[in-house]
Amino acid sequence: MSASAHPDRPTNRLADETSPYLLQHAYNPVDWYPWGPAALARAQAEQKPILVSIGYAACHWCHVMERESFENEQVARVMNEHFVCIKVDREERPDVDQLYMDAVQAMGIQGGWPLNVLLTPAAKPFYGGTYFPPGNWVKLLESVAQAYAGEHRAELEGSAERFAQVLQTSELAKYGASGTLGGAVNDEDFKLLVYNLSQRFDRERGGTNRAPKFPMPSIWRFLLRTYHITGSAQVLRQANLTLREMAWGGLYDQVGGGWARYSVDGEWLVPHFEKMLYDNGQLLSLYSEAYQVTQEPLYREVVYQTVAWVRRELTNPEGGFHSSLDADSEGEEGKFYVWTREELQQALGDEEPLAAAYYNCTGVGNWEHGRNILHRTLPDFDFAQQHDLTPEVLAELVRGWHKKLLAVRAHRVRPGLDDKVLTGWNALMLSGLVAAYRAFGDAEFLQLALRNAEFLQQNLRNGTRLYRTWKNGRATISGFLEDYALVIEAYLALYEATFDETWLREAEALTGYVLDNFFDSTEQQFFYTDASAEPLIARKKELFDNVIPASNSVMAHNLLRLGRLLDNDEYQQLAATMLQQVQALVIQEPQHLTNWASLYAALLRPGAEVAIVGKDFETLRRQLSQHFLPTDVLAGGPRASELPLLQHRGEAGRTTIYVCRHRACQLPVHSVPEALQQLALPEAPG
Repeated sequence: MSASAHPDRPTNRLADETSPYLLQHAYNPVDWYPWGPAALARAQAEQKPILVSIGYAACHWCHVMERESFENEQVARVMNEHFVCIKVDREERPDVDQLYMDAVQAMGIQGGWPLNVLLTPAAKPFYGGTYFPPGNWVKLLESVAQAYAGEHRAELEGSAERFAQVLQTSELAKYGASGTLGGAVNDEDFKLLVYNLSQRFDRERGGTNRAPKFPMPSIWRFLLRTYHITGSAQVLRQANLTLREMAWGGLYDQVGGGWARYSVDGEWLVPHFEKMLYDNGQLLSLYSEAYQVTQEPLYREVVYQTVAWVRRELTNPEGGFHSSLDADSEGEEGKFYVWTREELQQALGDEEPLAAAYYNCTGVGNWEHGRNILHRTLPDFDFAQQHDLTPEVLAELVRGWHKKLLAVRAHRVRPGLDDKVLTGWNALMLSGLVAAYRAFGDAEFLQLALRNAEFLQQNLRNGTRLYRTWKNGRATISGFLEDYALVIEAYLALYEATFDETWLREAEALTGYVLDNFFDSTEQQFFYTDASAEPLIARKKELFDNVIPASNSVMAHNLLRLGRLLDNDEYQQLAATMLQQVQALVIQEPQHLTNWASLYAALLRPGAEVAIVGKDFETLRRQLSQHFLPTDVLAGGPRASELPLLQHRGEAGRTTIYVCRHRACQLPVHSVPEALQQLALPEAPG
């Protein structure tokens, strides 16, 4: 919703913002401020407590609380009278969200969004929660206002001071990792790590043994890496089970491609229908890598469908990617995506009975009001056999159903689009497109990736500094470690997929900036915020891998990869030290640190440095890239260059592949099969 959507109503201060989430609240009667000096100064001047309400545009319960409370004149009157009210888009300001989410969890309260936190005028938290029904919300606010204005103010401020001290405690110290470096990576600890993770698996429906179920791509990418270095059939079986069940379920948009944020059940059937860019970028990487390992046609299908969806529904004219699609349309969650049996029949005619069987669509439905969440339960080969079809005929039918159902859906009221461009999330999609290009060699994937990389360079970069967000030609908010780490990761992937050294040098320059402005030399990890950023009551470090991997684990991977490409021992040693800081946690609680676990695998079996030099380097690079080589680094070009891996190479005039480990090289070869034989040689632990 834009700030011009209700011209008959007065606006508040959020009308000048670019965030779609903040603009959704621009016509609330609440006297909202965006997070910033003006709101904090007013709280100090008037000695009023602060109410911070944090959410995001695709958040269903954020919309509910807005309708029930923030659009209500009586509720707004209570908020305005007693509090300085601040609205925060968590996607624009993950630093603020992270800080106060930690505070609420320290209070023993389950976190989530909307996140509503009460602060002293010094921005220190003393109480918080998530969604509140309007009656409960007003009672809470009136009670807090009375307590703060009366004899309980000192008590509330004392509580806030204690929570502030908790927030200022080092994350490494808090989780018992500070000052205790792990030992060298070894096979026994790695086996224990994998065993501990396996105890969390759902061996019937894939994923982990919990509901709701989140895709958690970093877990399954780690399993692919584990299979690569151990050959464990059990590990690959769990990864394949998970990827198949996710792709068959309602979590995946069977008609239009792309994944919803999570499923509310344990079967991947009922999604929370919002679609987030960050999930889909990572899932492109996951399914592309899984295809490299297995050649499973289902994985190819979902990659191609999802790229088509991203191009169709999330790409702006300049080449940037939008942030998300809402769960709701016409006030109902999922209405855009679900089908009654009658709607399916109208769209598909005589083919409807077969399509209904394929997508498990019934007259009763499996969703509200007799509607169906389309999902699959059989491999296409088995379904074709059951219905006396060849696989080729079934594939043609399914393509036709998709086309017809998409045409019908195009006339429905669309879910809301959050059209801001976030740097880190764009980098995740950029990496996903590069992974898809490597797996399938489709030039359209590379073109989409390069266009996005150029968009980031032109619009979200200022020298070696990044911005966090862009909308309507305007970049705002200094980048966070997440943005730098994910862009560096994407540029390194882009270099290895093209051998254009521009991207390697850009990654190197950004890494230098991160080391200068984010690094904590005491704890050998990186702060989440830039040294020049607005100071909050605590400067945090992100250690735990969540739906998006922790920015420190991504940065450690970057240092290892960049260090190997540039022959920089300091970078490689820092990556190892960063892992050692959290190594005990990685082994004991790997489900929360699986991107760190992938770093453990990369240090345990470092792989090879592969250089391809000569006029046919493009052809050999494309052939080699179709194979799953997660711990090997690739460099190349038409001739020798100053890049360490390419110096004094290629003089013979024939395109040559050099496979080297630990600064010792195999005999040069001239074909990809020969190089793969050398890469398959047994590798000692790193």
